[in-house]
Order: sequence, then C-alpha cells, then structure tokens
Amino acid sequence: MAKHTGFMEYSREDACKRAVKLRVRNFREFEEPISPDRLKNQAARCMDCGVPHCHTFGCPTQNRIPDWNDLVYKGQWKRALDNLLSTDNFPEFTGRVCPAPCEAACTLAINSPAVTIRQIELQIIERAWQQGWVKPEPPSFKTNKRVAVVGSGPSGLAAAQQLARLGHEVVVFERDDRIGGLLRYGIPDFKLEKWVIDRRLEQMQQEGVIFETQVHVGKDVSAHYLQRSFDAILIAAGATVPRDVQVPGREAKGIHFAMEFLTQQNKINAGECIDQNDRISAEGRDVVVIGGGDTGSDCVGTSRRQGARSITQIEILPKPPSQRVASNPWPTWPRILYTSSSHEEGCDRDWGISTKEFMSENGAVKKIKAVRLEWSEAEENGRYTFKEIPGSEFELKADLVLLAAGFVHLDHGPLVSELGLDLDARGNVLVDAHLMTTKPGVFAAGDAVLGASLVVRALYQGREAAAGVDKYLMGS
Repeated sequence: MAKHTGFMEYSREDACKRAVKLRVRNFREFEEPISPDRLKNQAARCMDCGVPHCHTFGCPTQNRIPDWNDLVYKGQWKRALDNLLSTDNFPEFTGRVCPAPCEAACTLAINSPAVTIRQIELQIIERAWQQGWVKPEPPSFKTNKRVAVVGSGPSGLAAAQQLARLGHEVVVFERDDRIGGLLRYGIPDFKLEKWVIDRRLEQMQQEGVIFETQVHVGKDVSAHYLQRSFDAILIAAGATVPRDVQVPGREAKGIHFAMEFLTQQNKINAGECIDQNDRISAEGRDVVVIGGGDTGSDCVGTSRRQGARSITQIEILPKPPSQRVASNPWPTWPRILYTSSSHEEGCDRDWGISTKEFMSENGAVKKIKAVRLEWSEAEENGRYTFKEIPGSEFELKADLVLLAAGFVHLDHGPLVSELGLDLDARGNVLVDAHLMTTKPGVFAAGDAVLGASLVVRALYQGREAAAGVDKYLMGS
C-alpha cells in the first residue's frame, strides 16, 4: 500500500477547472492536472482495506488500482504505467470520460471522500506520453489469420489493438469519415479533445491495424463478403438506435436526436463545413433537453457554448436523493443527485416530467406541453410506477428540443440480418461466454451486446472479445 496513515493525513483534492465564464467560450478541455507532489498525497490516501472493492467490484476493466496508487506514491511512474496498461488499453480515454465507479466502490467512500482514482489514472498515462514511454508494440510473428472489426468505438479499438499485438491481421471498418465512433462524434471536445484519439490511432497503425473509413458494412460491402474474406468477424457497432419521444407534434422542425446535435458540433470543431440549412444551433434559442443522463448533460454544455438563451433539462424519473438510501448501499453505484460540469455552467433542471405534446408555429416547435408525475414503488414486485398528477400540466418555451432519452439497441440493418444473428429480448446480440454469437466465427462486444453503457465497459468487452477471437482462431 501507499502510506498507512495517508487517508487520515490528506483530504481529497480534485483537479482544478477553469472558471465557467472562461471555459464556455470554447470547446477545449478545462480540467487542469494536479502537480506531482499533490498527486502523490492523493495516492497516499489509498488505504490497506483488505478487499479492494475499487478493483474487484467497481472497475469494469479490473484495473489494479491499489497497486498503481502505491507505485505513484513511491515515484515509480514507469511501473505504474505498465500495471495500468495491463488491464486498460486507453487510460487517456477512461481517465477523461469514465464516471469512476471505482471511486464509488472505494472503501474510503463509506464515510469519507474517495481516493481520486480517475485523476491519478489520467496523470499516469499523460506523463507516459510526455516521457515517450508509450510506444508501438508490433507482434513478433504473424499468424496469417485475418479479423474484421466492424465499428471503431472503444470496444472495437481495444479489440483491434489486442488482436494486432497477437499477430493477426486486423482491419477496422467504420461507416463515418473518421475513426473513433462514440469517442469521436458522441463525446464533446470539452470532455475529450480529438487529438487524444489521433495520438493513439497513430500508435495502432504502427502496430499493424488497418483502418477503413466510410465503409458501411451491410451496404457498401456485404456481411457475406466479410465472411468469405476474413477468418473471424467482430461486431462492435454500438447501440446507435436512439429512443424516440413519440407524442403529438413530433414531426415539427427544431426537434433533433442528441447525437445529431453533438456529432455536428464535433465535426465543426474538426474544421468540417456544415451546410447552413442543415445547421443545428442553440444560439439565441430556448433549448429543452429531454433526458437526464450523460448525453443530456453533454447537450447542455454544448448548448451553453453555442450561446443558448435558456437551457432546461427535464427527466421522466423522480429527483434522486442527495445521499445514499438504505436500498442503495456501498459499494454499489450511488443513485444520487449528480451535478456535472455542464450543469455548473448553467441550466434549469426538473424531474418527474412527462412530455405530452410538441406545440409548433408554422411547422417549427415553439413550446412543450408537459405534466408532472407522481412515482411510487409497487409492493408486489418492487418496481416503480408512476401516475400523472391531476392539474399539473404546464408549458415550456422551446424552439430547439434535443432528445437524449437513451439508446434502444444496435441497428438491426443488413449486417445483423445477413448474418442471421440471434438477439435477446432487448434487441442486443446474443453471445456466449467467449462473446461469440450464434454464428461460428462471428463475435460481438460492447454496446451491441450490453445495450448503451459506459466507455469503460465497452473497452473491457473489446479485450474479452479479442481473447475469444484468438482462442477461436488458434485453438488455445
């Protein structure tokens, strides 16, 4: 462990953030790193807790967190890097965008602020890039086996890197014009600047990974072609079908899915030209974001930077409590009220709201008609139910509505239908313990299997799928 009394001597110190009035002027990342001496003190807070729930319960990638905390405290940064990379291909991604379930499971979090695990992880990998420790790891031999990876999000990239390092020829197919998937076009630049992705892609290309962009598998090339041309296929296409809000007036102009909005802004940030007729802008508009999750929060931060007149975020679920309740004990993820960095930048938030109608003028949305809900727990099955509160109807001004109500499942288009993949009740791809689908040689990982989830879970499944593919190809 780091320091036996560190958790008693040092208080939690989070990364500094640029002032709101400065950071909303652009789309740059705004967290500032902690100095090495102060970070050492943060690592010293990791205690000898016996069973490290941060590692065993909290972290989907099973990062060996106490080990690299100890190494950071001792100043052994290179060893800390090797330890971190043994379980996480891309700590620079997870260290920026992961909500840190590891911190929720930290033993200190029972009654004190948790260790700043995410920040320590990020600074280990960033120091490594600065020192030139992160280098290509090409395989020592080739297996002459070819693997097609469909999708270039965190799951597809992790699998591709693992497979390439095992000596397989890996081709990643991406339907967009740039590699990165959700990382590239779903996450705003103020949380993850895209040079961070490009830096890692350059390493992967030197390791032998081949990237093919603007190739929509199932349309531009058939799934049967991939079966004939490759020894194995991995589907890492993500859960891209958004959940719609089907109420009267849905056809009005000015109502967009969150990903349309976020993707377009990321493309503008990358220097792409957008036809003004297709431009989705919050500038000078009353914005309503429907959905209270991370995607909704990203819409809030993006709308603020675009110059929205007002921003309101509504959620159908009831307002979470400020602290854990008895049915939500440590070390489970705390279902409590969170205030994201985007919320800090300014917006109104409301809970227990159901959208009843989009009201328009001249074909464009102008208001939302909504009603308040009363939630209760059904005694017979423990599930929550709701009913509308009589007389609680109200209207919200809205000339831009962003639907961030989550994602349903992966696209059930030609790729899935051609391969004849079996799906579960939620529309996700069915896989076995090695993440192989019901079609031999065809694997799936990430949100295509899990449904919409965390980057860190997708990354872990990509690694697991790579192990399954390698066992299938090599027999062990």
